Amino acid sequence: MSPQPPSDEALQQAIDRLWEVIPPVWHRMRANVRGIASERFQISVQQFRLLRHIGRGIRSASELATLTQMSRPAVSQGVEALVEKGLVTRRQCAHDRRCNLLEVTPKGRETLDAIFAENRRWMAEKLAPLSRQDLAHVLTAMQALKSVFTD
Repeated sequence: MSPQPPSDEALQQAIDRLWEVIPPVWHRMRANVRGIASERFQISVQQFRLLRHIGRGIRSASELATLTQMSRPAVSQGVEALVEKGLVTRRQCAHDRRCNLLEVTPKGRETLDAIFAENRRWMAEKLAPLSRQDLAHVLTAMQALKSVFTD
């Protein structure tokens, strides 16, 4: 016997609850990460975004500009600041002198790792008051959301 589909009312309540919960939670998580980056590591929000994307494998300023919807000059300025801080290296492409390949340095990787580790500690503090049962429900709900929203 297959499970009974939810009622229209239940679907609408779930949608309303998602809008009430997910954006503010996501906003707080992002704000915390950005606060750590700026306060502890003196990295602007813009520089953090660029560093994070370079750390994920984005190698060129044009890709960064497209992905972040920032202007090329703003990306260049942010990348230059990251290079000066020793967090990113920039080297010329062998096949095109106009092209520069970007890469996170070991110091940049340590910085990203430290920012995310501190954020995970903060998140653990936020989730710690939940009971084991509540955490299990959160995990189940997250898996269900992932399954319906992932292509």
